[in-house]
Amino acid sequence: MGRPFYPDHGTEREKLGIMRRDSQTKDRKKPNLGRRIAASLMRFWLTLRYRWLSRRYGKLVVEEIHGLPLVILPDVFNPVLLRSGEQLARFIDSYDISRESTVLDLGTGSGVGAIFAARRSAFVTAVDLNPSAVRCARINTILNDLEERITLLHGDLFEPVQGCQFDLILFNPPFYIGKPADELDRAWRGEEIFERFASELHSALAPGGCALLILSTDGEGEALLALLHAEGFNISIAEKVDLINEVMTIYEVTSSKKRTDV
Repeated sequence: MGRPFYPDHGTEREKLGIMRRDSQTKDRKKPNLGRRIAASLMRFWLTLRYRWLSRRYGKLVVEEIHGLPLVILPDVFNPVLLRSGEQLARFIDSYDISRESTVLDLGTGSGVGAIFAARRSAFVTAVDLNPSAVRCARINTILNDLEERITLLHGDLFEPVQGCQFDLILFNPPFYIGKPADELDRAWRGEEIFERFASELHSALAPGGCALLILSTDGEGEALLALLHAEGFNISIAEKVDLINEVMTIYEVTSSKKRTDV
């Protein structure tokens, strides 16, 4: 049962509630102080981590997630350095994917999402607009011996798979709205991507299918959620990770519309 809500004016119960909160203020100071210290230390550590990891950004590097090697080409989004790709991959690794599921990985980048889905015996189609990302994902598909389970396509969002439907759609979208400066910047920002994804998702989902999105408080993800709500999708939180300087949330999106075209 949730805590009852009392209005801001009126009752003795409210006054007592205020008194209880006041009496607990001192007790909460120590935990709050401890959390502030912990947050400060974490921010300091994150700053050091970023400075160290940023030396690998925009360079040819080899990363590792759950023991799987990933080659990252210079102009391809690094899922470890920027964390969202790694968070989504770790979630997929324990997500309930049936052996014969069809999966679409939109904006695959290094191919990390597609690879972790394919390890669960799913058939995966991976799409990216960045030609270097497609090459990068192909390298990693071969490196992890999954080329028979992953099909790689060059194209923009759903365009290369028009007319196809998928049981699961993965999307780690650009967090910001705007014109990208270059191919690498496409991983950070885009124009009308949220609108197009929300409007085209219904036709790409198989009956009973769902999409997994990862969004960050350090971004404009609320705009995408609002568009999905407007399109009639059901949205639930599958996982939330507090990284101190940002909170990353994985959302499960399902259609509330009854399909009449299948």
